[in-house]
Amino acid sequence: MSEPATPDAASPEGGDAEGRTDDEQERPEAADGTDTAEEEAAAREEAATRAPGSGAEAVVAALEAAGVETAFGVQGGAIMPVYDALSASTVDHVTMAHEQGAVHAADAYGIVRGDPGVCMATSGPGATNLVTGIADASMDSDAMLALTGQVPSDMVGSDAFQETDTVGVTAPITKHNYFASDSDEVGSTVGEAFALANTGRPGPTLVDLPKDVTFGETDRPVGEPTAPDRAVPDLEADEEQVEAAARAIQDAERPLCLFGGGVIKGDATEQARAFAREFEIPVVTTMPGIGSFPEDDDLCLSWAGMHGTGYANMAITHTDCLIAVGTRFDDRLTGGVDTFAPEAEVVHVDIDPAEISKNVHADYPVVGDAATVLDQLDAAIGYGDAPDTESWRAQCDEWRERYPMDYAIDPDEPVKPQFVVEAFDAAMDDDAYVTTGVGQHQMWAAQYWTYREPRTFVSSHGLGTMGYGLPGAIGARVAADDDREVISFEGDGSFLMTIQELSVAVREDLDITVVVLNNEYIGMVRQWQDAFFEGNHMASQYDWMPEFDTLAEAFGAKGFRIDEYDDVEDVVEAALAYDGPSVVDAHIDPEENVYPMVASGAANGQFALAEDQL
Repeated sequence: MSEPATPDAASPEGGDAEGRTDDEQERPEAADGTDTAEEEAAAREEAATRAPGSGAEAVVAALEAAGVETAFGVQGGAIMPVYDALSASTVDHVTMAHEQGAVHAADAYGIVRGDPGVCMATSGPGATNLVTGIADASMDSDAMLALTGQVPSDMVGSDAFQETDTVGVTAPITKHNYFASDSDEVGSTVGEAFALANTGRPGPTLVDLPKDVTFGETDRPVGEPTAPDRAVPDLEADEEQVEAAARAIQDAERPLCLFGGGVIKGDATEQARAFAREFEIPVVTTMPGIGSFPEDDDLCLSWAGMHGTGYANMAITHTDCLIAVGTRFDDRLTGGVDTFAPEAEVVHVDIDPAEISKNVHADYPVVGDAATVLDQLDAAIGYGDAPDTESWRAQCDEWRERYPMDYAIDPDEPVKPQFVVEAFDAAMDDDAYVTTGVGQHQMWAAQYWTYREPRTFVSSHGLGTMGYGLPGAIGARVAADDDREVISFEGDGSFLMTIQELSVAVREDLDITVVVLNNEYIGMVRQWQDAFFEGNHMASQYDWMPEFDTLAEAFGAKGFRIDEYDDVEDVVEAALAYDGPSVVDAHIDPEENVYPMVASGAANGQFALAEDQL
């Protein structure tokens, strides 16, 4: 029998909450428009009811019954029976160059689609190479299913070739994981794991598949993918909680909405936008919440936290009622918790009760689905009882003018990275997908791109995983409609960590643009060394980097290079016009830093605009 390897508990700490069960997620139509909803439903039913011949075929049937269209992975010995069955499946498989690439691609695919991404790897090193990406998905509450091969059951515990206790290794970083021990039940286990990943607060799940189980015979249909009843949360919040929160919002003079990643994961952006606009309440977001509210809307103050806008951090510092939806209040947002939103009563809406008052005390805890609770709050407040926010909005606009997101340009000096980001933003569609690695380039991509739609900023937040950008772009490109553009901003150090996935982009002829903001440093480390370690650049200077434009050509991609401002316009146009993977090696000012900056543990309102202010 296949049994859960960990008790059913609240999903792991780290990541933003949401409130949609798998059945409530809307699947986008296939890019070619040929699959109707009826045909998809019929295909799922056929997969759920047919008799498989083996455990491996049951695994694949479970994926088909769940509507999985694409899986990312790397073939290997212990997972080979599943791959053999996959060859005859409707599920497309994208072979990645490294398992870490597979898990990041699956993660990004799931973010864009709103359904769990699927990744596969063999036992031992294959499984352990997934660990970073699984931990990343756990921290960011991204729905994902990992399938790992395992040595035969009777060899488990014998230190067999390529054996690892995958269940034990991944237990702390999965929402739930399973060791499959029965060919008859492995299909239903995979279906449950898929459904569970996207039920309530999303997160990664994993099924470990011993080779004898996938080789074993079975004729048992896998059934519909269903999460355990105990895992399905109540979507509506307690009416008393809602009424109390509504009264606090009505009485506020300086209310502020804080929208986290849970607004996006809960498909609550429509309700969030309507709520803020109806009551004319200014909005800030977390980094995972970027895109939940249009950044060109007059109410939007962009994102807050360590490198958030000065005006967003000032609003948080002076609000008297913080309406926080789907956020876990991580340290990159709050700075010093004791000084966070010091004048505010906090209304905290979250699907996961474990997040309530975990980091920031909630004066008005509201447990429930983001979209549902926002509708409840809207009804409880009523249009006639809305708070008067006119003077407060004027104050926020004054901060916006006082602390603009600007930078100086000298045509005789090295190119500013912000200029490169803005140039691509101006040349691309409003609904383009932006993926990033982690470092200074991630912050510039978050600060100087104007995000208007949810699921368009695809990055690593809680874990801060360098190298996420390129495989993330591959996953986003596979998931996206063909008309949607995909760009990845990487740093030189971050790009080099997963550059091998460029071979996948070339093989699959994926139209993505990778922009390497190349300063020959691990830039964020160098910035901190300058600020806090007396400029000792120990192990942060990367002046041994290759020519990325030339290297791109060796992979079969198109390479471009930016050395000065006069190069930017032509390179942007040419890179975006190229139909296939292109890499722009943009050599930027190596001394440019990311500001504003709130020093670690400091108050949000004490942000620095230059190094001498830290």
